[in-house]
Amino acid sequence: MNLILFEPSETHSPLPRGDSRAAHIVDVLRRKVGDTVDTGLINGPRGKATVTAVNAESIGLAFAWDTHTTPALTPITLLVGLPRPQTVRKILHAATELGVSAVHFVATEKSEPSYAQSSLWSSGEWRRHLVDAAQQAFDTRLPDISHGRKLDDALTSLEKNPTRLALDNYESPLALGESPLGDDGRVVLAIGPERGWSARDRAALRAHGFTLAHLGHRVLRAETAITGAVAILQSRLGWMR
Repeated sequence: MNLILFEPSETHSPLPRGDSRAAHIVDVLRRKVGDTVDTGLINGPRGKATVTAVNAESIGLAFAWDTHTTPALTPITLLVGLPRPQTVRKILHAATELGVSAVHFVATEKSEPSYAQSSLWSSGEWRRHLVDAAQQAFDTRLPDISHGRKLDDALTSLEKNPTRLALDNYESPLALGESPLGDDGRVVLAIGPERGWSARDRAALRAHGFTLAHLGHRVLRAETAITGAVAILQSRLGWMR
């Protein structure tokens, strides 16, 4: 953990020693009473916490929050054909570490319907991956996440102005690095499921203003394609300066 995140409600009482964050503070960082650690409120400010007590049951922390504005997330929204749960976990980590604003996992013609019933979603596990990734990235902001909608429904609910791009190995005329971007800096990037887009999916994307783009001749895993594509877009949008 490069940054230890807390919900606001957790800052008013001692942290149980069985909590992984307490173990990290005491056993990994080897902090003692009077020492400080980097902390943050989820979707709030960063700051410092001073260790005020350490015993067998809990550790006490006193928080002081930075008054500076938390950096904004990159104005990139991902529209992802719902993949298998283990791939979703990797995508949640990658997207959060890269700082995208939102990830919407949607059902496409080639998606496996059972993936939407995974305990990853029903147990709330998906959010823990966001928090872990944000802590790694030294940030407090989590992307908005949704799952379960059909591609057509997601397309009709998109904002009108952002640039719309869809990765596709087969019918894309341009590389992603050469695709036109709008002036307002916002992008919606669509990535197909593990079996790819169907002809119907491509037609729906084109009908909603998406331009097909590629990342080269290699066929990439979804999480690899997302990492590469977001990095290219962030560079082009000036978010890596």
